[in-house]
Amino acid sequence: MTSILPASQGRALSRPPKSVIVPKKDLGTRVRSLRQQRGITQVELAQALGLTQSNVSAIERGARGITIHQVVELARVLRASTDEILGQSSQTGQKTTLPIKDRRFLRRLQMIEQLPKRDQQALLRTLDAFLAKVS
Repeated sequence: MTSILPASQGRALSRPPKSVIVPKKDLGTRVRSLRQQRGITQVELAQALGLTQSNVSAIERGARGITIHQVVELARVLRASTDEILGQSSQTGQKTTLPIKDRRFLRRLQMIEQLPKRDQQALLRTLDAFLAKVS
């Protein structure tokens, strides 16, 4: 059987060097920031990930690590890249997020995103007509 690894590597599944591991505290800070930017509560995030609120809190405090599968799920739920969650995104590749402070407004926008395109367009026409009266 031929090995696909260079001869200098020894073991196929060696541990990564410690310098590559993401500190739990840094990871938790990024998760909290992304969650708050998206207007999601710890309880909502916990439900989406199949965890408890106390587990999400522990992750955000840096008291608990996460698996690679949880990184992927976090990326899906928070609509972020895995690189962004792990702190590996470059300045040129980062997405711009809107600073929406009203959580109720943000949740409604998220619900609108789930509507069929036709309903979204009808809603936007209604909003445009309403906003035209204001300005």
